[in-house]
Amino acid sequence: MTTTTARSRALTTRTPEPRAPRTRGRAGESAALAAGAVVVLLLAVASMFIGVSDISLPRLLGNDPAAWDIFWISRVPRTVAVVLAGMAVAVAGLIMQLMARNRFVEPSTVGTTESATLGILVVTVLAPGAPLLAKMGVASLFAVLGTALFLAILRKLPTRNTLLIPLVGIMLGGVIAAVTTFFAYRFDLLQTLSNWMLGDFSGVLRGRYELLWIVALLTLIGFVAADRFTVAGMDQDFTTNLGLNYARTLRLGLVIVSLISAVVVTSVGAVPFLGLVVPNIVSLIFGDNLRRAVPWTAVFGAGFVLICDIIGRTIRYPYEVPVGMVMSVIGAALFLVLLLRKRNA
Repeated sequence: MTTTTARSRALTTRTPEPRAPRTRGRAGESAALAAGAVVVLLLAVASMFIGVSDISLPRLLGNDPAAWDIFWISRVPRTVAVVLAGMAVAVAGLIMQLMARNRFVEPSTVGTTESATLGILVVTVLAPGAPLLAKMGVASLFAVLGTALFLAILRKLPTRNTLLIPLVGIMLGGVIAAVTTFFAYRFDLLQTLSNWMLGDFSGVLRGRYELLWIVALLTLIGFVAADRFTVAGMDQDFTTNLGLNYARTLRLGLVIVSLISAVVVTSVGAVPFLGLVVPNIVSLIFGDNLRRAVPWTAVFGAGFVLICDIIGRTIRYPYEVPVGMVMSVIGAALFLVLLLRKRNA
């Protein structure tokens, strides 16, 4: 009897299988993320000392009043604006790709940015003296409507071809941009329109960038709701089966993407290709888990815009090339690489 019981216990008791050291892997990834944040911090510090005005560490340590004024009024606000815009637009592109279930879309390729620009033009024509906050509110409303229109068209498509979806978004954005340009021409606002369509941080000063802290909050909300967006990116039926409200999650993502796009366009202009290139690079390295990808997307986005901004300020020194132009060249090249890679795969 005792022998039978011992055999029975031997059969039912299994030796626990060795598990992968997840703690060590997570610690290594956290260390890598911290290292990435340090690199971004170093780029930010370097950015503060680049410009036409001579701002050097010896002058600051020597308590030069003029140097300190330029440092706090111009250099620090500009660097903070670059970091905030880079983080937010990259994360918005990541959320947009999950909502559309396509890796080749972002706010500037689905009509969101163009809709926000149209909203700013409308409020500029109808209420020229409106405060910046009012312009941001109208731009946000137009961005929500433009993004919702793209998602509605997406649901009507007979096929979800990988390359067809971004083409539809680009065509929709082109139509909205054409309407915006026409009315800007009629009201003699083409020069003003170009400032919104091309991202430029040269005009960022203390008192003119604080709205960008809103996008920092929106980025945090995107991180908190990351698991919901990850599930919603699977499919509507899959999301519903897990007990998650698909439509509500989609609306939350729509609002986050639209508000980020509107605030950035209102404050510094459009930042092209950022929300397209960075999420794809992060996805190739770290996978599709949004909670894991959001911090990396924010770090890569901030670093990418900082590098492009530094290039724009030094390539024709003492003149400055708008960061939107630099990002258009680099981003378009990377976009083509991603398209060819997807086609070959």
